[in-house]
Amino acid sequence: MKKIKTGIIGGAGYTGGELIRLLINHPHAEIAFVNSRSNAGKYLYAVHKDLVGETDLHFTGDVSNNIDVLFLCVGHGEAKKFLAEHDIDEKIRIIDLSQDFRLHQDPDNRHRRFIYGLPEINREQIRSAHNIANPGCFATAIQLGLLPLAKAALLTETYTTGITGSTGAGQALSETSHFSWRENNIQAYKTLHHQHLSEIGQSLNQAAAGNRSTLPPVNFVPWRGDFTRGIFASSTLTCEQPLKELVELYKAFYAGHPFTKVCEEPIFLKMVVNTNKCVIQLEKSGSKLVVHSAIDNLLKGASGQALQNMNLMFGIEETTGLKLKANAF
Repeated sequence: MKKIKTGIIGGAGYTGGELIRLLINHPHAEIAFVNSRSNAGKYLYAVHKDLVGETDLHFTGDVSNNIDVLFLCVGHGEAKKFLAEHDIDEKIRIIDLSQDFRLHQDPDNRHRRFIYGLPEINREQIRSAHNIANPGCFATAIQLGLLPLAKAALLTETYTTGITGSTGAGQALSETSHFSWRENNIQAYKTLHHQHLSEIGQSLNQAAAGNRSTLPPVNFVPWRGDFTRGIFASSTLTCEQPLKELVELYKAFYAGHPFTKVCEEPIFLKMVVNTNKCVIQLEKSGSKLVVHSAIDNLLKGASGQALQNMNLMFGIEETTGLKLKANAF
């Protein structure tokens, strides 16, 4: 088949780098350009050192319309700004990794219709979509842990904690991204008002459509962890159904979804680091249910899911280019 020509905006950051690594090994895609204003003219491997010997492409400060799909690997608020400042041909499909177009009610979506790119609930819409709003990393992990309960009208008020690695904060230096701060340290942040709560609520309401009018709240406390990549989330709620029935409910919900797996043994972060998987485990004590979910924040939480969405949009087998080995030890 003819190769899909891709362009990347913001290719010097963590998500841009992960996307480059995936695309140069994708059998049905090629990189037409990687844009980075601050690194224009440099080899990609001058910034992403591990790419030495993998590619001789340079960063560019230009943007070309001679592509099939454009990935926006830019900071929050920058995707809207980029599209407002550049004349991107309407024929080009867009996959935005920022949060700019994730909420359906956003009035800025009126010029280009963006489909929320969580394949586990929107796979068929993604197949025919022209523009994709890639989900957030915490949102992906938490939603995948709760969607089966929402659909079955079993969701009650939920208390979620989740810990993320330092790459979740992006490549720009900050006080809390320095090694001397992160090492042997954790911290709660954005307690109960993390920006991903809105998209989590949007998806849970979508899954519960017709089952109830108002969903109970998700109370979320995120944590900064002393590791580089991955997210581990635990959601606690009241649920009377037996554990065996709930496990079967989850397995049925995710049947046919190649990257989301329900495990009956304890899960841990290294099962998913460097993969596009989400692994889920359920535990019960009396009427209390705990749902654990783990992903790699840069892959299933960002660039891997973006490539999964590209595969679906272009009619390619969903797992193409994403059969990756976990860093299990």
